[in-house]
Amino acid sequence: MSTMPNRERDLSGSGLLLSARGLTKNYAGQRVVDGIDLDIPERAFTTFLGPSGCGKTTILRMIAGFETPDAGSIVLDGRSLAGVPPERRPVNTVFQSYALFPHLTVVENVAFSLTLRRRSNVDVTARVKKALDAVHMGEFGSRYPHQLSGGQQQRVAVARAIIAEPHLLLLDEPLSALDKKMRGHLQIELKDLQRRLGIAFVYVTHDQEEAFALSDIVVVMNKGRIVQKAAPLTIYARPATAFVADFIGAATLIPGEIVDGSGATGLAAIDTAIGIVQCPAVEGLAKGDKAVLAIRPEHVRMGADGLETTIRHVVFKGDRYLVEAIVNGVVVRFMSDNPLTPGETVGLVFDRDRAFVTRVD
Repeated sequence: MSTMPNRERDLSGSGLLLSARGLTKNYAGQRVVDGIDLDIPERAFTTFLGPSGCGKTTILRMIAGFETPDAGSIVLDGRSLAGVPPERRPVNTVFQSYALFPHLTVVENVAFSLTLRRRSNVDVTARVKKALDAVHMGEFGSRYPHQLSGGQQQRVAVARAIIAEPHLLLLDEPLSALDKKMRGHLQIELKDLQRRLGIAFVYVTHDQEEAFALSDIVVVMNKGRIVQKAAPLTIYARPATAFVADFIGAATLIPGEIVDGSGATGLAAIDTAIGIVQCPAVEGLAKGDKAVLAIRPEHVRMGADGLETTIRHVVFKGDRYLVEAIVNGVVVRFMSDNPLTPGETVGLVFDRDRAFVTRVD
């Protein structure tokens, strides 16, 4: 199944909403966020993507005020957040656990924060209706959380988060407890909601397909650091490092050495186990440098005139088969319409025009 992202959305004209500099956090002597710098524009849907433990949720919690940075600064709307408690920040958070009050109705859950602020009943009623209508839950106001499905509960949690009209909405893996089909529906709804509201969303996930489906900007993290920040299409087509290439789209990674750096054509040549391949040059890589050639599974096909390979694993993916094969000692992944048998020998042809070079991590 392809993970190819959508076309980029034009964010030209968007100002800077949030800026973090040197943001650092340690837990029990272990550095979980390692001095990151980050800018988030207005109106953008930004997603932190990375494996478990990479620090993405900790960043979200520091923005929300639930954690205090050990070093660094966060500025939102031109105002430093140092010492500002969570309830005084123009930020709301949607959690993985819906955190709805079981003894309150949908309307009462959504209205809760406004009730604490002693807003007028007329204002509260109007805002609750607007928020519930925005998430297509207007007809469920009298129900209790236990009378709702998981997807409906998450919609209520989102309505509760947007009712106070925050400048920034944080979402910490809010769809991870839902089944795949429901996640797909809510991804579309969240993306549409963000466009309609016109406020910035910052989302956390370890699911690359979810990140690509939702985001204007993807921030890939590993071991407490940002390894690449770019539009989804750029992340997919031009990953900055071997880690990003492997984490996004299960690319085949083939170690090699640059034998010809950037020339007038803008191409570099890398010597690998499948031969010398020309790819777009990468800034900072020169002749003699170790590098990695990356090829996506969809850019490898079977062909009688290809390199001889031995099938190692075959995984049924629903619409196609993901196949692993051994080529000159290198594990290669490709897609097949038909089942293959482990141990079978086939020829593989690489679309070298679609290959790319990345740095060694």
